[in-house]
Amino acid sequence: MHRNIFVIFILFFYAVLFAGCDSGPKITPLGQDTIVLAFGDSLTHGNGASAGQSYPDVLANLLGRPVINAGVPGEISAAGLKRLPGILERHNPTLVILCHGGNDLLRRLDQEETFRNLKAMVELIRKRGADVVLIGVPKLGFGLEIPKLYSSVAEESAVPFEGDILLDLLGDNSMKSDVIHPNATGYRLMAEAIYELINKAQRK
Repeated sequence: MHRNIFVIFILFFYAVLFAGCDSGPKITPLGQDTIVLAFGDSLTHGNGASAGQSYPDVLANLLGRPVINAGVPGEISAAGLKRLPGILERHNPTLVILCHGGNDLLRRLDQEETFRNLKAMVELIRKRGADVVLIGVPKLGFGLEIPKLYSSVAEESAVPFEGDILLDLLGDNSMKSDVIHPNATGYRLMAEAIYELINKAQRK
């Protein structure tokens, strides 16, 4: 009797373990021909840090492959959506890191429109045959928070999502160069968080 209970416990433990390992949206494992593109605004461009210290630069070192920096400071999501097709055509990436919408929040633009623009970006990227990972951007105010629109895009589009790192960095003055941008240390931590997300999401 005790042996049967023990066997059931072991089977349950491994079922939970393997279920946890397989949870969440997946991406194709990075291969030798993988082209990684970082698409966004000033947070992608690397404002607030010196040349070579942006998160795409640090991530390139972690991945051991180039990461194309397609960040345009000050860009709102509607402009990003218009710019994206040309960037995809030019670089033909296999993995896109999407970190956009922060300027929409700063300008208090309609969040429903931001949601639609981000979701349309994900759909464009997917139609090109590339995987996407999404990074949530905090809304400034009385206490930082990541708007629900980001997790909604991630859930509806089934893409890996990092919703904590920028919230943590922009809530810590030692990690910021100004109110809305990390410093070099912050960008390094951002790159490390994205690197972990990519590794966790790769299909086995």
